[in-house]
Amino acid sequence: MLFAVASRDGKEINQHFGHVERFLIYRVEDDAVTFLEERPVEKYCRFDPEHPLRAHTLKDTAVALEGCRAVVCSMIGEAPRMELERLGVEPYVVEGEIEPILKDLVRIL
Repeated sequence: MLFAVASRDGKEINQHFGHVERFLIYRVEDDAVTFLEERPVEKYCRFDPEHPLRAHTLKDTAVALEGCRAVVCSMIGEAPRMELERLGVEPYVVEGEIEPILKDLVRIL
C-alpha cells in the first residue's frame, strides 16, 4: 500500500498539507516500510485572495499522488480535505515518526 507523507525532514510527519512542495512516497508491505520517491506538487497555501480554494492545484496534486491510498500530514484545512476525499485520496492528520505511524495506518485501512 502506498502513502504520501508530508515531512520537512524525512523522519517525522510534521508538515501542513498546504505548505508541502513535495510528498514523500512510501510503500508498506508485510510490516516493512520502504521509501520510494519524492513527488513534487504545487504548494496549496499561497494566500491568493483571487483563488482561495485552489481546486485546480488539488487536482494536480491528486494526479501526482496517483496510486497512493492516503495522504498523511500534520494538518489540513477543510476545503482541501473534502476535495481530496472527493478525488479518492484519504487524508490522515497525525504527527510523529513516519515508520511506526504508517505501520499503524496500514492495519486499519
